[in-house]
Amino acid sequence: MRRAGYCGWTAALARGTLALHMTDLARAISGRVARLRAGTDPALLARMRSGWAIFAKQQPEAIAGGCMLLPDPVAPSLNALGEAERSQFLADFAALGDAVLAATGAERVNYLVLCNLVPELHAHCIPRFASEDPRLRTLDPFAAYDFASAPLADVSGVHRELFERLRRALESVQAARVR
Repeated sequence: MRRAGYCGWTAALARGTLALHMTDLARAISGRVARLRAGTDPALLARMRSGWAIFAKQQPEAIAGGCMLLPDPVAPSLNALGEAERSQFLADFAALGDAVLAATGAERVNYLVLCNLVPELHAHCIPRFASEDPRLRTLDPFAAYDFASAPLADVSGVHRELFERLRRALESVQAARVR
């Protein structure tokens, strides 16, 4: 078990390109939301009331099915949202977690809102499974798994079936919320 660093920042530090990498990270969510608005992001699961549900970029094999919620408009933190927007974001976050549970058969979902390295609000729903190594299963997923070297999401290839199950589950969860 080792924490290699989220999204490769330690590799950027080793190459001497950390400042450039940090500049890219500072705009990561804004850039992703722009692609979602333009309809050019293949990882889109659904438009939600508060933003966009997406299939996460890195998918460690032991915990595949991770998703993210990105607010639209982009905000620097949960605390920067007004009360109604904050409540909606958190309700959408829980709904995304319900879909992750339904689609993956996970034992539980880890809900993370960190915004430490990427200073724009984004929320992670990461499934956790009874089949995980017991030494890793109770740890923070970013501490337990090397996300920087995890397989990248491939929604038209290896992750297609999982992606479609997540999309259908999220549609069902959202339909039930409307009633």
